[in-house]
Amino acid sequence: MSANKAVVYKGPYTIKVEDIGYPEMKVKGKSVNHGVILQILATNICGSDLHMYRGRTDIEPQTPLGHEITGMVIEKGHDVEQLEIGDIVSVPFNVACGRCRNCKGQDTHICLTTNDLKPGAAYGFAEMGPWQGGQAEYIFVPYADFNLLKFPDREMAREKLIELTMLSDIFPTGFHGAITAGVGVGATVYIAGAGPVGLCAAISSYLLGAACVIIGDTNNDRLEHAQNTLGCETINLTEHEVIRDQIAEILRVPEVDCAIDAIGYEAHGHGHKSNREVPSDALDTIVSVTRSGGHLGVPGVYLSLDPKSASLTGKIGRPAFEFGRAWDKGLSIATGQTPVMRYNRQLMTAILFDRVKLSRILNTTPISFEQAEEAYSQFEQGVAQKFVFDPQGLLRQQVPHRREAALTGYQAE
Repeated sequence: MSANKAVVYKGPYTIKVEDIGYPEMKVKGKSVNHGVILQILATNICGSDLHMYRGRTDIEPQTPLGHEITGMVIEKGHDVEQLEIGDIVSVPFNVACGRCRNCKGQDTHICLTTNDLKPGAAYGFAEMGPWQGGQAEYIFVPYADFNLLKFPDREMAREKLIELTMLSDIFPTGFHGAITAGVGVGATVYIAGAGPVGLCAAISSYLLGAACVIIGDTNNDRLEHAQNTLGCETINLTEHEVIRDQIAEILRVPEVDCAIDAIGYEAHGHGHKSNREVPSDALDTIVSVTRSGGHLGVPGVYLSLDPKSASLTGKIGRPAFEFGRAWDKGLSIATGQTPVMRYNRQLMTAILFDRVKLSRILNTTPISFEQAEEAYSQFEQGVAQKFVFDPQGLLRQQVPHRREAALTGYQAE
């Protein structure tokens, strides 16, 4: 077996589907026995992939993309004890050794050994180690007993694959944003960004007991989708200069308890600045609208270097956001990639028991590899869909054809 079709980065706004060869069980060129080979059953396009697709990172051409992976074990090393051939598993996008100080403290997003450049590694991502991207037919996963989340029932996993595929990144990332923002019962929440991560942050906020969730974005289609599927309050940022005024109209006070930045360093401004990039806009907004003593969750990606930024401070990874105001207000700010393993097991249970129906919330759309170029182009333009590659043809029959409650116990009007 040698063929392995994958989505490969060729240059800015250019991807191709090519054979990258069947994966080997090797780490840094050395054969190992702690990993597995997966046949990939579902693999998603993430908003983070767009940073590379646009040429906004230093990713090398010919790199296979993708880090949201669900698959079936088809080979395993001699040291793998907890997994069997045929098991269906979710792959956290964090590549973690399970042995270093950070991994032992559940900080798998900043593993100290799986990336020679800096703490933290991921599949198919710029500066995140040598790991093959997951938008492919097969992949090698190291330290498999530690990294992989095995679904308890194989048939149930197949039946709910279109929901479970979100456990590798996007659902835990939205949940992490809500957790670190301090969302709890009765909380009011502002989310910057109505893309897939913003929607997952919204449903996570409801799961945690939020009373009101407000989402701001410049994309009206995404805002309408958030309102129709989850009942969120929405603010079209192209139409307003002062976001606090719009929040006051909704809440009768101009601030929220918690806020989440689900956009990151490619944010655009609002009001008259909405047609141009303003790297600090999402950060400045959540600082402005959060009450004194509140918490901010920042799952949106920021880079240490962004040479193609429109601003000088952005180019050197120092967007000039209002830190002084944040300090005056005593805000707590949580940053960094999501430690997926901290949340994925309980979120899996929520999916298996129909507590959430993510495919409807995210407008999940199964696609083939032949549709990769079109899907990346549409997603880059802001279409209100979550594209999922379906290498084995298992997902197409799982797309919901009728309107259902997106959240058990919560029905949008």
